[in-house]
Amino acid sequence: MNRLSTYLLVALAAILLLLPLWANSGLVFLVGTTIIVAVFALSWNLLFGYAGLASFGSGGLFSIGAYTMAVMLRQGYEGQFLLLIVLATLAGGVVAFAIGFVALRRSTGIFLAILTLALAELLRITLAKIHWLGAEDGIPSIVRPTFSIGFATVDLSRGNSYYWFVCIACALLVGLTWWIAHGRFGRTLRTIRLDVERAAFMGVDTHRYRLVAFTISGAIAACAGALFAPWAQIVTPDIGNMMRSTQPILFTLLGGASSFWGPLIGAFLLSAIEFSTRTLVGIQEIITGGILLAVVLMFPTGVAGAWNALIAGLSARPEPAKAAPALQPVKE
Repeated sequence: MNRLSTYLLVALAAILLLLPLWANSGLVFLVGTTIIVAVFALSWNLLFGYAGLASFGSGGLFSIGAYTMAVMLRQGYEGQFLLLIVLATLAGGVVAFAIGFVALRRSTGIFLAILTLALAELLRITLAKIHWLGAEDGIPSIVRPTFSIGFATVDLSRGNSYYWFVCIACALLVGLTWWIAHGRFGRTLRTIRLDVERAAFMGVDTHRYRLVAFTISGAIAACAGALFAPWAQIVTPDIGNMMRSTQPILFTLLGGASSFWGPLIGAFLLSAIEFSTRTLVGIQEIITGGILLAVVLMFPTGVAGAWNALIAGLSARPEPAKAAPALQPVKE
């Protein structure tokens, strides 16, 4: 990452942290939601941009984390909130491992995408039939918990406390994903994505690496869902519908799958577009779709890819032309 991009990232982080001090509650809620779904998109791109796997069922894993958190808080376990986040993350990871263990041996590409989409829709329909989970109405009135950390008590129900907790938690998830993507594991995943047969010939267990990536992606998606449940204070079966599963795909296409920061850029950019056009009733979807189409056509590598190309072009300095060597007299 170049210095200018680092400065912009620090400035954005400062703006997000100070947002509740000057913005209204509606804007704070929108930005908090965007932060969570941006991490959700980041987990999907770890699977697509690095491992080369397209899953259309990530919304189902998101809903698993959200429902796990909602049920546990309804049962009165809010004092163990941090433990509940871990539990929801593990639940998503276990389900992703079970799906990947079976699916990745038999299907890739479009077949994997259709299979994961079908499983996510099956989960949504099942949740809508379970009356204990509220059926179509879901679980409302989810509390923002109060819990203890050693000698200190953290009350997330007061003011904007939960917003700042979401910022810190999502920053940790982004850091963890960065470490995974830029370490040895992430480099191996990129090798598999570029040429799976050559990677296997080099001795890489491609199935194992893809399965681990599928599991990690599902765990992070479920963790994002667990953070979302107390933020929205309601979860319904539609939280994991097809639109939720395609959300990270749109963010990644807009921001750029080739860049680690692409899904985050896409999430904030799309949210800004929708917020700016919210009063244009009836044509909001047309304008938003037109902007997305224009960006994808003009910047095939996404906004992040176009930004990196611009910075590289500005930083590249043409070398001065070398003077032609002087003609030397021929010695006889």
